[in-house]
Amino acid sequence: MAEPIASWIEGYRRAWESNDPADIRSLFTEDAEYRDGPHTAPWIGREQIVERWLAQRDEPGEARFEWEVLSDDPALSFVQGVSTYASGQVYDNLWVIRRDADGRASAFTDWWIERG
Repeated sequence: MAEPIASWIEGYRRAWESNDPADIRSLFTEDAEYRDGPHTAPWIGREQIVERWLAQRDEPGEARFEWEVLSDDPALSFVQGVSTYASGQVYDNLWVIRRDADGRASAFTDWWIERG
């Protein structure tokens, strides 16, 4: 049975701060799809997710992320968040996360919008 989504988010934040490929890989199934926006082409598979993540990574301490779980079903979760960057940019996020039985994401989409 999948762990609650809070554990997955803690792992995501750990990966966000470390940019360690092992931390990133641990979040996703082998054939996962990751979308960094609602209308972008997916990054497919763990290795492409790691490659693309690292190509556009944030540096440790660059962003603060506040979040709340809107819905946490074992297979599908919705998380609302706010990403605040040291540069002053602020983004509202809605994460849609599909997880398999072991709790890894098989699909992840970040619906984001920059605050004006």
